[in-house]
Amino acid sequence: MIPIFESILPIFIIVLMGVALRRMPFIDQSVWPGLETLGYYLLFPALLFLTLATADFSGIELGTVALVSLLAVAVMTVLLIALHPLARARGMSDASYTTLFQTSSRWNAFIALAIAEKLSGPSGLALVALVMAVIVIPLNFINVIVLVWYGTGARSMATLIKRIAGNPLILGCVAGIAVNALPFGIYAPVEQAVDLIARSSLGLGLLMVGAGLKLGDALRPGPAVLTPTALKLILFPMIMTGLALSFGLSGEPLLILALCASVPTAMNGYLLARQMGGDAPLYAAVTTVQTVASFLTIPVVMWAAGLFAGGQLIGG
Repeated sequence: MIPIFESILPIFIIVLMGVALRRMPFIDQSVWPGLETLGYYLLFPALLFLTLATADFSGIELGTVALVSLLAVAVMTVLLIALHPLARARGMSDASYTTLFQTSSRWNAFIALAIAEKLSGPSGLALVALVMAVIVIPLNFINVIVLVWYGTGARSMATLIKRIAGNPLILGCVAGIAVNALPFGIYAPVEQAVDLIARSSLGLGLLMVGAGLKLGDALRPGPAVLTPTALKLILFPMIMTGLALSFGLSGEPLLILALCASVPTAMNGYLLARQMGGDAPLYAAVTTVQTVASFLTIPVVMWAAGLFAGGQLIGG
């Protein structure tokens, strides 16, 4: 497990750099929204596009990987919906429940991409991008529906569907898969230009994760924070790994699926919670605690998945 921990350590060092940089007095705080926008609309889509467009999926059970990913999301959704009556009986408001749902089901693909690239190189990146391409749309729809049903704010389903359809991350994945299916590759100078842009995306993404954390929230977690943390970092990986094994997956696909399930929740759900009547402060607290806790839980999940994968670590 030590090799996995040491492989993941650089990822969290960059996250901590983001925490520190956000608090540096010589950095204009107005720079962070601009960097987030640049990453969201250009850098991350470029990485996903190029990864999927140039990936070699031969020998990978694409259909099985996609099916396991979707089934894991479906199982987690059913379990979380079933938790609603219990959450209400415990005094949790519907707004807070939407945050429990979001933070238990969403996943930070950029942390997964960074870890996969460090552990497994281009093939790991391609598998994470594939999982992202498969589940990002249903996950967004499911979370939007939950917010519409249980949230307290004004909302327009038509506007949200349009936003999801125009999501640059989704478009980058779709475009990359389409180009991969073509009988010819990308024009070399264009590929090199996209590659230069894409290279900066993971480092910037990890800095932005750190910049968005509120470390004070990690010092006073309550049941409303600890419950989605356990669901996301422990239960979700167990569901994903169990399904992958039941469908006969092993080796790198099994390990990457376990990784995708084990990363903390995504920050973009915070904005959705704020816009649609969810509990945004609770979302920020859960995200912080999950990110801190995942520094310990991800190596454990990857070690356990490695045992089921034949005792081989990624890249080993």
